Amino acid sequence: MYRVQKHAARRLHYDFRLEFGVLKSWAVTRGPSLVAGERRLAVEVEDHGLDYADYEGVIAPGSYGAGVVLLWDRGTWEPDGAAGTALAAGSLAFTLHGEKLSGRWRLTRMKLRPRERHVSWLLIKSHDEAARRPGEPDILEERPLSVVTGRTVEDIAAAAA
Repeated sequence: MYRVQKHAARRLHYDFRLEFGVLKSWAVTRGPSLVAGERRLAVEVEDHGLDYADYEGVIAPGSYGAGVVLLWDRGTWEPDGAAGTALAAGSLAFTLHGEKLSGRWRLTRMKLRPRERHVSWLLIKSHDEAARRPGEPDILEERPLSVVTGRTVEDIAAAAA
């Protein structure tokens, strides 16, 4: 399974999660892009339990990750080869079968820079039939709603207030 949660915390980002017995997680600051070859910064964050996969709601102020969480995409994923070995080597190629994202992708680890606390990766869409060209509609703007409830981040925040 994989999930993408739109997360309006201190700054809006998208949490990209792949199942590895737990949910391995990356915060993608600008969200995933369907444009082939476009690189999106994906900062590795703490793993989450599988029970968090379908969470949508508001995380209370003062708690880790405080803010609104919307389940933006869900589906399954298939690694190209041995996923654990590829992840450890810093280059994981995979295919997504989701409601919004599909096709081939790659996560590539960047070299750790001085004073960085988290490992940074690049999330890159491969050139395939699901890819878009530059200038075509952005999937984040085209399909902003929850795949579960059809709500916006604002709707979820208002319902919790």
